[in-house]
Amino acid sequence: MTPLTEQQTREVEQPVTQPGAASRSSNATRAAAVALLVLLLAGGFSVARRFSEKKSLAKETEKLAVPVVSVIKPGTEPAQDELVLPAQLQAYVESPIYARTNGYLMHWYKDIGAHVKKGEILADIDAPEVDQELRQAKAARDQIQAQMDLAKISADRWTNLRRTDSVSQQEADQQTSAYTQSRANLAAADANVRRLEELEAFKRVYAPFSGVITRRNIDIGALINAGSAGQTKELFDLAQFDPLRVYVSVPQADATSIKAGMPAYIELREYPGQKFTGKVARSADAIDMSTRTMLTEVDVPNRDGRLLPGAYAQVHFAVPVATVRISVPVNALLFRPEGARVATVGSDQKIHLAAVIIGRDFGNKIEILGGLKPTDDIVVNPADSLEEGESVQTKPGAGGGA
Repeated sequence: MTPLTEQQTREVEQPVTQPGAASRSSNATRAAAVALLVLLLAGGFSVARRFSEKKSLAKETEKLAVPVVSVIKPGTEPAQDELVLPAQLQAYVESPIYARTNGYLMHWYKDIGAHVKKGEILADIDAPEVDQELRQAKAARDQIQAQMDLAKISADRWTNLRRTDSVSQQEADQQTSAYTQSRANLAAADANVRRLEELEAFKRVYAPFSGVITRRNIDIGALINAGSAGQTKELFDLAQFDPLRVYVSVPQADATSIKAGMPAYIELREYPGQKFTGKVARSADAIDMSTRTMLTEVDVPNRDGRLLPGAYAQVHFAVPVATVRISVPVNALLFRPEGARVATVGSDQKIHLAAVIIGRDFGNKIEILGGLKPTDDIVVNPADSLEEGESVQTKPGAGGGA
C-alpha cells in the first residue's frame, strides 16, 4: 500500500458534518427570540391596558361624583297683561217718571218692555182741581183786565184835567198810580194762568228720552200725587239700553294703567265664547279708601239689545307692561330659611342660589319680579342638598321658556 500523505492525513482526521444541521440550529434560535419578544409585548400590552382601565375607572368615578342637573331658560311673559275683573251692566240713562200734577190716572199707554221714543205719550191723568183752578184764574184775569181798562181811562182823564188846573197834581198822580197797579195785577194774573196751563199740560205724561219701560207702578183709577216726596211712587221707570255702562272696580295696583279710550271687552256666561267690545269712557281718578279700588266705566254698544242692565259680566283689559317679565316653573323654586331661591348654573358650571321676588301664581308657573335674567340657566327639580358654588353637570330640561 501506498502511504498517505500529510495532507491526506489531515483530511481524513476532519469530522464529517451533515449539510442541514446548521440551518436547523439557526431557525430554532430565531423562533425562541420571537417567542420571547411576543411574550414581552403581550405582558407590556396587558400592563398598559390595566393601567388605562384603572385611569378610566378613576375618571368615571370622579365624573359620577359630580351631580347632573336639568337646566332651562326662564319663560318670558307677554308685553300685555290681561286683567279680568267682575262688573255689572247698567243702563246708560235710567230715570223714574213722576207726575207733575195731582189727579187720577185715566189711561196708561205703555207697559214694561215697551220701546218708546222721546216725546211719546205714556199716560193720561184726570186733574179736575187743576181744571177748576185754571177756569177761576182766567176769570180773575178778565176782572183785572176790566179794572185796568177803567183805570187807564181815569188816568187819561185826570191827566187832561190837570193841564187846565181843574184838578190838583195829587189827584192826577193817584189816578196814574191806580192804572200802574192794575197793570201789575194783570201781569200777575197772566202768570198764574200760565202756571195752571202748564199744570194742565202735565196731565199728559211723555217720555223724556228714547228707551225701554222697565217698570210700571200705576193702574187706571189710581190717585196720583205730584212730585217725588213722601210715599209718592214713580209712574214708570225708563231706561236707555244702547250703549250700556259697565262699572268695574280696578285694584290699586292696576289703576294707573287704565286710561280713557283703552279698548276692553266683556264676556257673559249666557253667551259662551262671545266677546262684546267697548272702550273705557272715564274713571274716578281716585282710589276708594274702603276698597282700595278705582271705579271705572266702560261703554259697550248694545244695538241689538242682547245685553241686559243689571247683569253680571267679566271685563277684560289688555294692560300694557313697561318692563320685561319672566316666569319659572313651580318646580324650580327652592324655599330656604332666608327666603325663596332659584338655582342657576353659571359659565363655570357651578351652582348659584339666586334670591328672587315672587309675583303672581299662574298655576304651573310663578311670575318672578326680580332676581333673574331671561338669559340665566335655571335648574328644574333641584335637590334640597344643592349648595352655593357646587360643581354640576348640565343637560337640557323639558318645559323651557320661550
